[in-house]
Amino acid sequence: MYKSFRIILFLRASDRMISPEPYLIHFSQIGESAIGFISVAEQKNIPFEIRRVYWTYFTPENVTRGRHAHRTTEQILIAVSGKIIVTTENRANEKKTFTLENANMGLYLPPLVWHTMKYTHYSTQVILASSEFDERDYIRDYDAFLNS
Repeated sequence: MYKSFRIILFLRASDRMISPEPYLIHFSQIGESAIGFISVAEQKNIPFEIRRVYWTYFTPENVTRGRHAHRTTEQILIAVSGKIIVTTENRANEKKTFTLENANMGLYLPPLVWHTMKYTHYSTQVILASSEFDERDYIRDYDAFLNS
């Protein structure tokens, strides 16, 4: 018997289909524990053109970062060390929690997804973004996000 399911895709002005939901991306990993590992994020593995790369580090464990959504920016979050717990929420109040603790795994965040992040103190996070920084792209008010 066939099970029904639905896949929702958004179209952008560029006619590129993107997922409206966050999802994990696994990057290739080469090496072994005796010598270490290398993971590579090449453009063919990234669902958008990378326009900005930035990182966070030494975030105290009692600090929650994020607490915003982006109007158009897409991102991939990667915990290159430590552990980061990311909670996402779409405008239908559907929440998901992701634990990032492997350097060969990233979390894709589409536009219009509220997200918060909790870190172990020695975590380092690298973020790949589809746009350069623009404060107008941020939705920092939670009620405005729900009503946007």
